[in-house]
Amino acid sequence: MSKSNRNAPVRSRASESRYTFYEFDREFPDDAACLDWLVGFLYPDGILCPKCQKVTKHHKAKDHPYYSCQFCGHHEHPMRGTIFEGSASSLRLWFHAIFLMSSTRCGISAKQLERELGVTYKTAWRMFNKIRSMLSQDGDAPLSGTVEVDETFYGRKPRFGEVKSRKEARMWTERKAKVLGAVERGGHIHATVIPDRSAETIMPILRTKVLPASTVYTDEWKSYRGLGREGYKHERVNHSQNIYVSGHAHVNTIEGFWGLLKGGLRGVYHGVSTTHLQSYLDEYAFRYNNRDGNNERGMFSAFLCRIAKTASAPT
Repeated sequence: MSKSNRNAPVRSRASESRYTFYEFDREFPDDAACLDWLVGFLYPDGILCPKCQKVTKHHKAKDHPYYSCQFCGHHEHPMRGTIFEGSASSLRLWFHAIFLMSSTRCGISAKQLERELGVTYKTAWRMFNKIRSMLSQDGDAPLSGTVEVDETFYGRKPRFGEVKSRKEARMWTERKAKVLGAVERGGHIHATVIPDRSAETIMPILRTKVLPASTVYTDEWKSYRGLGREGYKHERVNHSQNIYVSGHAHVNTIEGFWGLLKGGLRGVYHGVSTTHLQSYLDEYAFRYNNRDGNNERGMFSAFLCRIAKTASAPT
């Protein structure tokens, strides 16, 4: 007979999971547990009372999500200035939404959040966008070492009869949204929507995102010709000659990310407008950059640690 406790399931050692729903449910069973975690995260050194001008002990209000200074009674609202401000939804529901979004490899749609959480679509959509707004690429360190650079197109394929020549096919492709990506082998990725594929557009981005003296691998696109003059060690892979790997020179890493991105956008969201494409790129880049996070909750911790108060948020 098995010795396991069926009422308290544990994660298998053979599982690749870092943090299961049962662990989430035990750690964050209600709003109070979620609020305690939020306070500990946002105020690691204690709550600074602006009236007392020092860190003081604050007591949790009985029926409200704020804390009161034991000396002057000042109210500190932990959720003010965060993505939770102004929401009538339970804080535990927010944490559950974060868990659902972080536990999938390619994301989850707002419609699926609606079904999982039991809220209206309007509420699910707002939560979805608020959570995803935390997953920006801003502040990431520049790439260095061995870097692969490539661009791709995003948009639907032409239907039968919409293009009648190779010229029309090229024009159709050029009208699609264009994305530039740079990935450090074994490290982070940066992806951004670009208006065109000209050197005038691409080179300033690479100067900002890739450190000089790095080894940069690209395909034969003409806009990369100036990389050598910019101080990079530049090697090309001639895809037009059906050469995809030449020694260490290849762009398979960045193309693998493009496959993951497009497969996810098609399978999860079915379609994304050019207007909102950058926010989806930020989400997928964030997942990629935090794929090997050394923390007990895995990707869930990476999402939680992006919660922050806005600089202008009053106390």
